[in-house]
Amino acid sequence: MNTSSAMNIPAHHGYLRAAACQLADLDRLVQTATRAQDCPQATAILQGVPVYDGKALRAAQAASADPHSWRNQLMAEWAQVWRSGPGVLVVQGLVPDATVVDATSDEFRALIAESHAAGYGGDHFAKPGANDRVWNALEKLCLRAPDVFAAYYGNAMLATVCEAWLGPAYQITSQINSVNPGGAAQTAHRDYHLGFFTAAGAERFPAHVHQLSPLLTLQGAVAHVDMPLESGPTLYLPHSQKYEAGYLVAGMPQFQQYFDQHHVQLPLKKGDGIFFNPALLHAAGHNRSTDIRRMANLLQVSSAFGRCMETVDRVRMAQALYPSLLQAHSSSAWSADDLHAAVAASAEGYAFPTNLDRDPPLGGLAPQSQQDLMRSALALGHTPEQFNTTLQAQAQTRLS
Repeated sequence: MNTSSAMNIPAHHGYLRAAACQLADLDRLVQTATRAQDCPQATAILQGVPVYDGKALRAAQAASADPHSWRNQLMAEWAQVWRSGPGVLVVQGLVPDATVVDATSDEFRALIAESHAAGYGGDHFAKPGANDRVWNALEKLCLRAPDVFAAYYGNAMLATVCEAWLGPAYQITSQINSVNPGGAAQTAHRDYHLGFFTAAGAERFPAHVHQLSPLLTLQGAVAHVDMPLESGPTLYLPHSQKYEAGYLVAGMPQFQQYFDQHHVQLPLKKGDGIFFNPALLHAAGHNRSTDIRRMANLLQVSSAFGRCMETVDRVRMAQALYPSLLQAHSSSAWSADDLHAAVAASAEGYAFPTNLDRDPPLGGLAPQSQQDLMRSALALGHTPEQFNTTLQAQAQTRLS
C-alpha cells in the first residue's frame, strides 16, 4: 500500500496557501491503484473501492481461533484503507436485519414529518428543498423509540468500524438525509472540521492541523432504501484524502471540474454501510429517479479527543435507553459485543471534562465515565430507578 499520507504542498512558514495548489499534485494521488493485497478481507474492489461482506466478516470472526486478534487485524486493514489507501470502503449488510432497518426508517419518516410541521429546515452543501434533513437524529430516535434504537445501534460490526479509525470511547452523532427525486448533486467538498471553513479560513490553520483534522472524525452512511445509480448515491474521489491542501481547493472551479470527471459512484442495498475519511472529496449525487426518496442515516463519529458537531444530551439518552438494554441483558438475547455497541452509541465514553474536586480519579488515572457507569449497572442488574439515581448523581459531580 502507498504509505505516503500527503503530498509536499508548498507552505509558507508552516502554512498552506491556496495559490500554491496545483491540480497535477492531486491527479498523481488519484491515479494510485487500489491493490487487492492491501485489503485481503475485501470480497471485491469496485472502481477502486474495497467492498466487504458483513455476513462473511461475522462468520470469519466467529470461526477464528482468536476472535480478538482477528478483529484487530481487520481494524488495522480498514484504518490503512482510510488513511493511505482509497479513503473509502463499503460494508455490505452492515445492518443485516431488514426489519430493523425498516422500523428505524419508519421513525425517521415520522421525524421528517415533524420537522416539516415545525418549520425546521436548512442544510449545508445543498439547496433548500432538495432534500429532507433531520439534525441530531441519534438523540431523537433514542428518546422516541428506545427499543428501535437499541436494535439498530446494538451492532458489533458498526462498533468495529468506528473503533478502527477512532479507538474506543468514540461518540456517534447522526443526521437523516432523504434526497428527493430531482434533487441536484452537491458540489464536491470535504467534511467537518476544516471542511466547514472557507479556503481563507482554512489557510489560518497551520499545515499540521490540516493533517490532524481528518484523524478526529469518521464519516459514514447507512442506506435505508436500495440506492441504484439513478437515485444518486454519493460520489467519491478515491485517494483524494491524501492531498494535504484539499481543504483549500474544494471550491476552486478547476478542482471541481476534475472531481466531476474522475469521481466514482457505487450503488448500495438497504442495510449497506459506506465509510470514508472526512478529507475525501465527495458529494451527494443527482437523484434522477422519479420515485426513489434516497434515505440514508449519515453517521459522523468523533474521537474522544475532538469536538463533535452536534450537542447531544447523553444523560437523557441513557435514561431512555437503559430499560431496553436491561431487558436485553437479562434475557441474554444479545451478544456481549452487540450490547457493548449500543452503550457506545449512546453514552459518553470519555471521563473528561469533569470537576476533579467532586469527581476525582480515585483508584486510577480518570474518573468513571458514563459508559462505565451504564455497563456496571447492567452487570449488577440495577433497576431503571437505581440507574437514574446514580446517573444523575454522576452528572451533578461533573458540573463546575
